[in-house]
Amino acid sequence: MKVGLSLFALATVMTAFSPDTDMPHVATHFVDTTASNPFFSVYKTPFAVPPFDQIKPDHFEPAIEEGIRQQTAEIAAITQQKAAPTFANTIEAIEASGDLLRRVNTVLGNLNGANTNDQLQKIAQTVAPKLAKHSDDIMLNAALFGRVKAVYEGRNKLKLSGDQQRLLEKTYKNFVRNGAALNSDKQQRLRKINSELSVLTLKFGQNLLAENNTYTLVIDKAEDLSGLPASVVAAAAEEAKKRKLDGKWVFTLQNPSIMPFLQYADNRSLRERIFRAYLERGNHNDAHDNKAIMANMVALRAEKAQLLGYSNHAAYVLEESMAQTPEKVAQLLNQLWSATVPVAKKEASDLQVMMDKAGGQGEKLAGWDWRYYAEKLRKEKYALDEQELRPYFSLESVREGIFMLTNRLYGLRFERRTDVPVYHPEAVAYEVKEADGRHLGLIYMDFFPRASKRGGAWMTSYRRQEIENGKNITPVVSIVCNFSKPTGNTPALLTLDEVSTFFHEFGHALHGLLSNVHYGSQSGTSVPRDFVELPSQIMENWAVEPEMLKLFAKHYQTGAPIPDALIDKIKQSSLFNQGFETSEYLAASLLDMAYHTLKPDAVPTDVLAFEKQAMDKIGLIDQIPPRYRSTYFQHIFSGGYSAGYYSYIWSAVLDADAFEVFKQKGLFDAKSAQSFRKNVLERGGTEDPMTLYRKFRGSEPDIKPLLRRRGLLKDA
Repeated sequence: MKVGLSLFALATVMTAFSPDTDMPHVATHFVDTTASNPFFSVYKTPFAVPPFDQIKPDHFEPAIEEGIRQQTAEIAAITQQKAAPTFANTIEAIEASGDLLRRVNTVLGNLNGANTNDQLQKIAQTVAPKLAKHSDDIMLNAALFGRVKAVYEGRNKLKLSGDQQRLLEKTYKNFVRNGAALNSDKQQRLRKINSELSVLTLKFGQNLLAENNTYTLVIDKAEDLSGLPASVVAAAAEEAKKRKLDGKWVFTLQNPSIMPFLQYADNRSLRERIFRAYLERGNHNDAHDNKAIMANMVALRAEKAQLLGYSNHAAYVLEESMAQTPEKVAQLLNQLWSATVPVAKKEASDLQVMMDKAGGQGEKLAGWDWRYYAEKLRKEKYALDEQELRPYFSLESVREGIFMLTNRLYGLRFERRTDVPVYHPEAVAYEVKEADGRHLGLIYMDFFPRASKRGGAWMTSYRRQEIENGKNITPVVSIVCNFSKPTGNTPALLTLDEVSTFFHEFGHALHGLLSNVHYGSQSGTSVPRDFVELPSQIMENWAVEPEMLKLFAKHYQTGAPIPDALIDKIKQSSLFNQGFETSEYLAASLLDMAYHTLKPDAVPTDVLAFEKQAMDKIGLIDQIPPRYRSTYFQHIFSGGYSAGYYSYIWSAVLDADAFEVFKQKGLFDAKSAQSFRKNVLERGGTEDPMTLYRKFRGSEPDIKPLLRRRGLLKDA
């Protein structure tokens, strides 16, 4: 599961700006109300990264309160000036406000995702409505909007550069989209909605984290481990030992634990037990139940969209995307769904035959059987056992392979830094340099599951690239994953899916690191959701190319490169199980759109019944649940992808088409890589995304490469 970009947990702060585009890094006078609070002084650390070793939970609330006070004063200074509104004294001044608040929220949000605790979660819940109110105080400030509107209406007389024009347009639209043009009664209701959503968003994610951490499948009989690879058994034993259950084996709902269990465990009843636990997360009618929370969120989002003049939440969200409308998203999803359903049904039939041959005693294939029999069928058809691959995918070899690839494409160099503060002992830091040795940025990498980290994988940032007072401020980014851990003397050996995830998240990181813009709100990943996945998903292509595999896939014990026979098996099996993988993804995307195209009076009280009705309507087969069911659909209820989960497949159309350039001109073609860097990675949100894509590709994308890649259009 690839989450891609992370929203900061405090998603509502500065709602006029996307989560990766809140206020830029500017010089600010800090009021040192707490002498020991590191947020109230310039970071005296290498590359001015956050001093994690000094930051304590008690520092956040005072710093947030001071940050709100400072930005409030900065906004007042803009509105109270006597000079007529100009681009510099209004638009750029808004852009430059809120530095302290941005820095504090960045750290708090990222820690809540990657290294949280009860105290941080409580702080986040406490400050969320305050931050929502502060954002509304800015967006609904009539005097401020009046100045923004005056500049916008006189834009044709201004001699603005392209990025300035885009900043002006975005700023004006952000105010309008956040209620600046509403009457006072509607603005008051909007404030209430934003406050409630800020808390519900946090609560949904916190409930899911608790659910993931609470469940364990404890096995005390060795015979119940039948079929499981030795590495999986060893990891379960270590998990049990960590929980002081020596002599037993513990499996959890973390992907590196549950997925191999479903894939290899012979004990069908245990597969069913852990599978059902996975599907029922957030659905136990207890303190961590998410049904009422998400239903309330859907209703509030629909009401907010209607208040702002949109037919539904999806129409509101998609206005700022490449897709633009729910109808265009539906057209793509339905086209792909029609091509996928027959493939998924054929796969289910093949697996049922295998199940019958294996002595299924007339039992019908179920969701907890799919991965188990798919793995057996993979071995039968392609003689490929994923466990054969893992010795060639040590975490170190994959990381070095990514470094090698980015060096060949972009000339980048990575140097480990042990003098940089980290937010958790497992996080590692690397300085990133250009080919000529110039400092480019810093990247943190954090690979393994733990109770303080939410599930999935994502990229985020601690500082964006921008130009401040004529000086280039370099970025600090982070990728956070939940990969298979080392066991005993064996290093972390990744699955092929985890390898793809690593490449994917590193693509996001490159988008942040290679940014070369003036304004922070246009930096790096500050682009529409359905464009932001292009840099990440195109990177996945290299992960399985034979020429690339030969360079980095080395046996962790012998150093021998991966054999040609295994590479051939990877290639031959590339279309295997695509009906399952595509349909579970599309089902989740369609479920997202089903919720977010509702009007306020149509929001269901029984979300599980609504989910079933939505899945029955599209004809999802019983053996395949949507990748994310409603009560644990973190992407759309606490991850910033509401009405946007489709974006992975939209970007897949782009990445499949874009990678054709490298297939035609050479896997490491420097000229093509530089074009992708200059026209996509460096430009962030400075231009319309389709314009950027056309500059690289020379034309708009064709859907056929994606359909061919997934085996959904074999004759094209």
